[in-house]
Amino acid sequence: MSEYVLGVDLGTSAVKVSAMNKDGEIVAQQSFDYPLSQPHPGYSEQNPEDWVSGTTVAIVRLILDDQIKPEEIEGISFSGQMHGLVLLDENRQVLRPAILWNDTRTTKQRHEIEAQLGDKFVEITKNQPLEGFTLPKMLWVKENEPEIWAQAKTFLLPKDYVRYRMTGKLAMDYSDATGTVLLDVKAGQWSQEICDALDIPMSMCPPLMKSIDSAGKVSQSYALFSGLSTDTEVFGGGADNAAGAVGAGILSPNMVLSSIGTSGVVLKYEENADVDYHGVLQFEDHAIPDSYYSMGVTLAAGYSLNWFKKTFAQDVSFDEMVESAANSGVGANGLIYTPYIVGERAPYADADIRGSFIGVDGTHKKTDFVRAVLEGIIFSFKDIMDIYDAHHNDFDTVVAIGGGAKSPLWLQIQADIFNKKVVSLENEQGPGMGAAMMAAVGLGWFDTFQECADKFVHFGKEYLPDPKRAQQYDKVHEIYGKVYKSTSELSHELLAYRRDNDI
Repeated sequence: MSEYVLGVDLGTSAVKVSAMNKDGEIVAQQSFDYPLSQPHPGYSEQNPEDWVSGTTVAIVRLILDDQIKPEEIEGISFSGQMHGLVLLDENRQVLRPAILWNDTRTTKQRHEIEAQLGDKFVEITKNQPLEGFTLPKMLWVKENEPEIWAQAKTFLLPKDYVRYRMTGKLAMDYSDATGTVLLDVKAGQWSQEICDALDIPMSMCPPLMKSIDSAGKVSQSYALFSGLSTDTEVFGGGADNAAGAVGAGILSPNMVLSSIGTSGVVLKYEENADVDYHGVLQFEDHAIPDSYYSMGVTLAAGYSLNWFKKTFAQDVSFDEMVESAANSGVGANGLIYTPYIVGERAPYADADIRGSFIGVDGTHKKTDFVRAVLEGIIFSFKDIMDIYDAHHNDFDTVVAIGGGAKSPLWLQIQADIFNKKVVSLENEQGPGMGAAMMAAVGLGWFDTFQECADKFVHFGKEYLPDPKRAQQYDKVHEIYGKVYKSTSELSHELLAYRRDNDI
């Protein structure tokens, strides 16, 4: 009999469920889209029931359309969109739509947390209380929807709610728990001090579990709903960034992830919680038990390129536009782009900074602008990697995934700017792969994640830095690093003007 695990990748716009065998091969894959609600500017919500029904439809299709027999599915695990707040009442019924990671209504609550706890907050959680995180959302509901808050008995994150519906058991894994900024990271438990300071009952915090811990078997009711067997084991799973790191083979301190999606992520495996980035970088529990990862986010990575194409290059394909940058040179012939077009997260937590092209003159061609955008995105990643260098966190390999891994030219630009070896993945599947690996390790198919990765993760071509280009890029990046300070005040004034004039 064949044996499979299911990796459930619960994203913001869709869920994707992958069936994988013991050789790390994807034998079938199904996905299902669900809507996003934005009832007011800055609001972003979803109905948790849509996650459950979408996941179930994808599983039913795997069973019916792809002929995966229920008794052959040994385990299920999850990757979930981070930070989303799901509030349940005493009967474990959902009280309101989930408030998602990209909801920005909580600036007031962020400032309240900072005023109440100051540096102590970062000391406990290793993170700043940014608007996207879960805790500010809880305070927003407490202050703005007191009748809802009065009924709330527990909270979960998105994938934890789906797991609860599969098993009937409430829990949250450590990697998602750190993203709530309610966890004492060093102690590995919910922070009594933060709960007391902000008047949040500790009883609301769900039990904690590791990514590879079993949450039990599929319940009888969910088996009837989905067609799954009640013998199938369900595991904790992890936050999407943690799962993505596992699926990309980021399992040791010498490796860093460079991920270009709509936003961009630079992520590094950390062996212990002693390193202190003072909240400039996010610091989270990893999906690998008893280890951690740090990460910095560039808000408009792939989004910068999509914006440029939509605005200035509609007449060519995406690939053609990117490859045209080969007709420019290192430093885009003296043109620099800063990718702050929706604000920035790391290393500048500044929602009001805006992007710019610096150095424009009459000799520049469209190819120079394309090259400047490609380089500017990677320069913003280099800013984050420089923080690692400052903390003596040596690494020698960058694993590139997402849009930045689809172009040999862009991979080489990364190698030259980072001055590190860059590799891509032959079988890039992102967080869904990591979720399947958690189920495989949880079942005991493999003793360690490294053993699992040897079967599941396959690295592609290596790109090595050219010493001459790397030296040139060092000089350009030094100039790039001055642009934020030079344009910050101007950006804020322009944005204030637009708001004052409703532009």
